[in-house]
Amino acid sequence: MSTSKEDNASASNSANLEKSISGAPKNFMIPFLLLSLRGWNLHGYKLIQQLMSFGFTSVDQGNVYRTLRQLEKDNLITSQWDTSAEGPARRIYSLTEAGEQYLTMWASSLEQYQSMLDSFFSMYTDMFFPFSSGTKKDENQK
Repeated sequence: MSTSKEDNASASNSANLEKSISGAPKNFMIPFLLLSLRGWNLHGYKLIQQLMSFGFTSVDQGNVYRTLRQLEKDNLITSQWDTSAEGPARRIYSLTEAGEQYLTMWASSLEQYQSMLDSFFSMYTDMFFPFSSGTKKDENQK
């Protein structure tokens, strides 16, 4: 049984849509890197572990290091070589004052974004699961 061009196009569009919405926004990693460096001096591998603990499911190490280099170029972080441990030297990253200010701006922006997401999920839940929110209200009134 053969599939039509429309079926193939529909499947392709669905796959593209799913791919486009499954990942985090392009610069979403930046506030998490800056937050990880707030009060800590960390090397790249530890930062990658931090990203994974925040919930980043797939972390491209090359992308993390490129982002760190760009953040350093933008004077949001600094780095220096650590040769105190055994093995090869590791670059240790630190947050700058400008990075701290940028993190504060990100936090404010994410707070607004969270408010929008809360509204979205509240409306979504009410539309698709109308009895679940009513049950909670009834339990709170008892």
